[in-house]
Amino acid sequence: MKVLIATGGSPHSTRAVCFGADLCTHLDQPPTLLMVVRRPQDIPRADAILQQALANFHDGVVPRLRVRVGQPAEEIIAEAREGGYDLIIVGERQSHTLKARLLGSTALQVVEHAACPVIIAKGDIRPIRRILMCDSGARPSILSRFTAQLAQTLRGREEITVLHVMSQIPAWPGVPDEQLEAPAEELIRQGTPEGEWLADDLAALARPDIEARPKVRHGAVVEEILAETQEQDYDLVVIGAHRGQGWERVLLEDIAREIITHVDRPVAVVR
Repeated sequence: MKVLIATGGSPHSTRAVCFGADLCTHLDQPPTLLMVVRRPQDIPRADAILQQALANFHDGVVPRLRVRVGQPAEEIIAEAREGGYDLIIVGERQSHTLKARLLGSTALQVVEHAACPVIIAKGDIRPIRRILMCDSGARPSILSRFTAQLAQTLRGREEITVLHVMSQIPAWPGVPDEQLEAPAEELIRQGTPEGEWLADDLAALARPDIEARPKVRHGAVVEEILAETQEQDYDLVVIGAHRGQGWERVLLEDIAREIITHVDRPVAVVR
């Protein structure tokens, strides 16, 4: 699995390096550590920062070092495309300038345009043991996408909660009121569409070394995901994004952007 870790030497970039260093200890090849500078004369400074970042890697992992010149988001995306990377890890600044809020931070731009999954490392960086996967019902499911794209990142000791948020706003006509308040196990037993989604996800996670459980929350999607993240103190939140059309594309991108912006821990976005 080819992993690209972007850094700039700032504290939020250091979180990406620390996250990537831990993640890559059990992968089949060393990652690439990338720094983007805006001017060629800044390359020596970038080389020094990359050399300092090597201290975060252990267990014989020696990353490949790369420096590119240009706009950060554009160069990260170009490096990922040209190098055929399977995963990008970036940091996220906690407060943005007005320009960043209008145009999107570097991390958000990378998520928007990268062809591969992106992990935004933010908040406290710690070993990934408890994972929240947010299934919107879009197909292919987030679990099938995660399995296809990021299965190698699992060590086999994780607890994974598969969450679906049921909002009354998009409910289909004729959905019984009791289903809008039913727990995950009851929806699976009744064979509702949401229950079938969750059952498929559990089947995709059927490994003896992974503890998986379904969960349903009721209310506004972003608010419930943020509340679940805080209440259960997950180490990683996994959300999906896709390149749809029309109102569906706008809705999913807005939800993904809100979660990325407001969650206070690492977020993985899978296509």
